[in-house]
Amino acid sequence: ENPIAELAADQQIRTLPTDYDNLWLYDSDGRLLEDGEHDALEAEAEAFFEAALEAANDEYDTDQSIQRAVDDHLARQPRSPRQQRVLDYFINSSVEHEYAADIADLSLFAWDSGDGFGGGDVLFPGGYGQIADFLAEGLDIRLGQPVSAVAYGDGGVTVESAAGAFRAERAVITLPLGVLQKGDVDFDPPLPAVKQAAIRGLGMGLLNKLYLRFPRIFWPLEADLLGYISPVKGEWNETLNFAHYTGKPVLLLFNAGSYGRAIENLSDEKIVAEAMERLRTIYGPEIPEPEAYQITRWASDPFAWGSYSYLRPGTDGDTRDALAEPVADRLFFAGEATSSTYAATVHGAYLSGLRAAQEITQYTNANTQRRIG
Repeated sequence: ENPIAELAADQQIRTLPTDYDNLWLYDSDGRLLEDGEHDALEAEAEAFFEAALEAANDEYDTDQSIQRAVDDHLARQPRSPRQQRVLDYFINSSVEHEYAADIADLSLFAWDSGDGFGGGDVLFPGGYGQIADFLAEGLDIRLGQPVSAVAYGDGGVTVESAAGAFRAERAVITLPLGVLQKGDVDFDPPLPAVKQAAIRGLGMGLLNKLYLRFPRIFWPLEADLLGYISPVKGEWNETLNFAHYTGKPVLLLFNAGSYGRAIENLSDEKIVAEAMERLRTIYGPEIPEPEAYQITRWASDPFAWGSYSYLRPGTDGDTRDALAEPVADRLFFAGEATSSTYAATVHGAYLSGLRAAQEITQYTNANTQRRIG
């Protein structure tokens, strides 16, 4: 029932299924773990994490960070250094990468609120841009025109951009949460206090990617995912094996939260060198250097200032609803951060756009009826 999946099927866009359970996990010294050992370590870490959350939910009257819950449980049940590394790997790969934030920044009470659709994930071998290209057909899209200000009132809405002013009765605001938080676009009059509080309260997460293309495949082709129990929490823990899907010698490495943010300050060459150090720990010192790479720096992107939103302690679905609330019958808000049900997803952003369009229709019809009456 995912609307993006339906669009892909309708447009006959080719997809490739994934199986994230097909994970080959390597220990800190590069040793490949046997399936039984892998399953046992993961089950123990998952049980510890769930017990920490359950105990904290019973104990705390006010929202805390997930980190507080884990630390309190560690005080009751200390881990060995190896167990701690495995726990860090599990938390980073299954929680922090998913929500694009350290558990120190995630709400204990609301971090996983929302919903999801059934079925597995797929990749678009022809690129995700196929979806955007289809949706943009027939629309007047203006690129290269950064917006600096939005004025609204009884006379309508005026949007100031590098190319001049655009005027309309109403506008849909889809600025990323990070841009709203930076205040890069001025609103006149200022947005209501409750909306400003929602903008400040929500977190803008970070999940950065490093693609490496090699002259040959030197890693197991069979694996969907390659996991690494890093000696340092959150560093190069998870890699998607593009060769498994395309047959081409490409790996995609992820880094989320504080470490993903820290490496944005490094040069391209240093980032690639750090990734290669990890890969050589696993596959040996003789593996070749990459022929090409591609790096994201979402936290430094002035048109995003992050990847997607998350719930900080003290925020919940109501915070997202406040961000989505229309203003003065003129401004209507959409984007993943406004979706209390499917935040941090493309389908959440898409559905929020449909919701904003319905709100505009309802306001327009109501105003028309009042004028007729």
